[in-house]
Amino acid sequence: MTDFATGLIALGALFLLGLVADQAGRRTRLPRVTLLLACGLAVGQAGFDLIPAEITALYPMVSVIALSMVAFLLGGALSLQTLRAHGTAILLISLSVVVVTLGMVSLGLWAMGLPLAAALVLGAIATATDPASTYDVLRETGADNSFTRTLKGIVAIDDAWGLVAFSLVMVIVLALTGSGEDGQVLGTAVYEIFGSVALGVAVGVPAAYLTGRLSDGEPLRIEALGLVFFTAGLSIWLGLSYLISGMTAGALIVNLARHHTKAFHEIEYIQWPFMVIFFILAGATLDPSMLLAIGPMGAAYVLLRLIARLVGGWIGGALAGVSPRQRPWFGPAMLPQAGVAIGIALLAAEHLPEFGSYILALTIGATVIFELIGPLATGFAVRKSIDAEGGDRAR
Repeated sequence: MTDFATGLIALGALFLLGLVADQAGRRTRLPRVTLLLACGLAVGQAGFDLIPAEITALYPMVSVIALSMVAFLLGGALSLQTLRAHGTAILLISLSVVVVTLGMVSLGLWAMGLPLAAALVLGAIATATDPASTYDVLRETGADNSFTRTLKGIVAIDDAWGLVAFSLVMVIVLALTGSGEDGQVLGTAVYEIFGSVALGVAVGVPAAYLTGRLSDGEPLRIEALGLVFFTAGLSIWLGLSYLISGMTAGALIVNLARHHTKAFHEIEYIQWPFMVIFFILAGATLDPSMLLAIGPMGAAYVLLRLIARLVGGWIGGALAGVSPRQRPWFGPAMLPQAGVAIGIALLAAEHLPEFGSYILALTIGATVIFELIGPLATGFAVRKSIDAEGGDRAR
């Protein structure tokens, strides 16, 4: 009973800590994501080590629940109205950012002397983002303009592009190293991407017609939770991406459910408590000592990714005909990077054991940096986009 009581006390303290971080974020320009991660660092193993092991053990489950909710909400941002207005920009900017990031980071690290195979893998890892941090910053700002609507769409499909990029890179790398696993990697990627979309369709189509019938156009809270848990659980059981499945289901529900007034209103209500625990525990698992391990090559990776995001966002915005005042801000808004990148790094380490420890150390070290500065950059970019939109109207 003592351990049970300790766990409840710790959970209560973490929720109250989240409330303090939320209020501090409202009174400053610091995103609450950054504040929650910093709180996690302080109370986690890297700091005062105050979180019981029983609570830390909940992190995998909490992260799946929180990210699945984010996936549904991002999918809900892909309404036909948004796609008609911003679909070209979403497609071109997301592709541009992925291609430029992959090319610039890979070539830059290779030019600095890193083996080509490792440089290509790190370039692919650099394409991954953190949809949870980005979405929460957007929600916190309350901004709703052409920039934020486009950014939500980009974030929704960005990790799918990143998975494609990583899979193609691994095929090339495994061919270069002669391991003979390239066909297996490509087949796994095809299964994960198309299987996740198929599962999202299988859940989303009936859910669009069945939910919201008992509550005057809005799904009940229990319906929302049921969809999130059911989709995430099936995805993990089948070895699929719960992010892609959730986004697909969310997009279908918001577009097919004509009787819905606010398809994901209930998810927005219940999401934040899960996000508080998720971000604090994510901060508690960050290891700042890894920053010392990444060395000059890690610093170069961080700098190259930062520049690549800026350049890729600007090029994509130019190709899509986005306002010149908004083009510079898509790249900074997509700086956060977290669990998806580490997941890809783990896969790379499994297939390339000769570079595995180095790739993992560099990725984890860089993640610490991008998780702390990324939300700040996203918030800054959103504020600049609001100023830019005001300037365009004034012209």
